[in-house]
Formats: sequence, C-alpha cells, structure tokens
Amino acid sequence: MRSVLADRKTIFILLGPALLIYTLIMVGPVLVSFGLTFFEGTALYGFDFAGLSNYLELATDQQVRDALFFTLKYALLTTILQVVLGYGLALIYQFMLKRSSVFIRTLVFFPVVLPTVAVGILYSKLFQSAPVDGLANELLVNVGLGGIDWLGAGDTAFVVIVIMDVWRSIGFYAVLIFSGLLDIPEDIIESARIDGARGVSLFRHIVLPSTLPILFASFIFSINGTVKVFDSVFALTNGGPGTSTTPLTLYMYRTAFQYSDYGYGSTIALLLTIICLIITLFIFRSSRSDNTR
Repeated sequence: MRSVLADRKTIFILLGPALLIYTLIMVGPVLVSFGLTFFEGTALYGFDFAGLSNYLELATDQQVRDALFFTLKYALLTTILQVVLGYGLALIYQFMLKRSSVFIRTLVFFPVVLPTVAVGILYSKLFQSAPVDGLANELLVNVGLGGIDWLGAGDTAFVVIVIMDVWRSIGFYAVLIFSGLLDIPEDIIESARIDGARGVSLFRHIVLPSTLPILFASFIFSINGTVKVFDSVFALTNGGPGTSTTPLTLYMYRTAFQYSDYGYGSTIALLLTIICLIITLFIFRSSRSDNTR
C-alpha cells in the first residue's frame, strides 16, 4: 500500500477524475461568477465590460447595507441559539436520559428532515393574525394579552424566522454535539467524580474542554449556514414586509434572476463568499489559540 501511495502517477490516476469533476462543478462556477462581477448585461442581450462599476455600486447601495445588517444579526442570534440549546440538549441526552434518550433524540431531530416549504407554511399558520388568529395569538388572547401581527412588522417577523430556524435545526446540533460527548472516556468522568467534581465543576473542567473541537465545528456549520440563509426566509416572509427581512442571499437572487442583472448579482455573491471566509478563518484562529493555551 505504501509503495502504491508513494507513486505520484498512481495518485494522479486515482485522484485526477474526482479533482476534475470537483473543479468543473465547484471551482468553475465560482471563477465564472467572479468574472461576471466586471460585466453588466444579460444572457439575452449580451454582456459589456463594466470595470469596477459593480463594486462601486455595491459600496453605495443602501439595500445591500440593510440586507447585510439583517444577515449578520440573524446569523449571530440564530447561531448562538442553535449551538447553545443544542449543547444543552446533548448534555441532557448524555447525563440525564442516557440510553433512554433514543426516542427523544429522534423526536427532536425530526424537524431537520422536514421540507422547508412545509415548515414555512406551518409557522405562517401558527403566527397568523388574519383572517383568523393562529395558535400564538390565541395563547396571547387567552392570557389576557392582545394579538400581534407577527408577520406584518419587520421586528416581529425577524423573531418568527429565528424561532422557526432554531426549531428546525436544534436537533441536528444536539446530535452532533452528543457524538462528541460520547467520545469522552468514561473513566475520566468517573475519576473526576471520585475527586469531587460535580455539576458545574465537572462541566467546566472535564466536559467543556473535551468537547471544544466539536463545539467549534458546530459553530462553523451553523454560522456558514445562517449567513447563507435563503429558503426559510423565502418560504415564510419572502423578505417582507417590504425588504425588512431580506438577507443578502435573497437580494442576490432577486438581482440576478428576477432583474437579470447577473454582474451585480455576482458581486453580491462575492461579498457573501468573503464574509463566510472571514468568519470561518476567525473561528479557526480562535480554536487554534485556545488549543495552544
């Protein structure tokens, strides 16, 4: 086996087809999209070289700023809730429910496999205010509070989107972190308990340090997914009311595919890519600095 892997020709033959397919499917479209940032026009009428005009428009576009602010606000809050609540559930699975957690894990994970459109319809009905109140408003009315037009204002619509996406994804992060908890040797836990570690002390000195790698992986998964949020917003609010819940992805989609401005749409996509890279690098650097300590 070592002689085979040491042969560069053999390595090229084994990896060449996969790398070629990956390049054509993944790298190729990225390069084409980057090239389109220097052009304006449509596929029907042709493209004209525009230089840096798309980048100048990006720097002065107020809607890009609004969409960027919404995207970062949504990504930060949703990521924290997904990972923290998922971590809490994973701790419950491991240290409280233990072997009996299989049914609960399955139940909590179930929303992950539901179609986004179905979840969007479900939540639009739960938080409906007209023509009849949904379950959320019915509960508020029953406790003596007035109903709220949840999807009629930007702030409340943002809350509904966050609740929906946390509900959809919390089961995934709970199972992901639970797999990290399973890797902690049982003898380490027992030794810590013999030494008097209980509750918060056990969590702080044993559990948390042992699960930092899977925790950082969860943050990377979550932040990259939430920064690129599209389907849930599209299904629930379609960016409304107005453009108050429009993320960068939805603005990019409308610019490129509804208004056929592929050059400017590709420029927005490049901005989104750079943001994802910066966030991922920041998390990786934080992980490395924590490990060196």
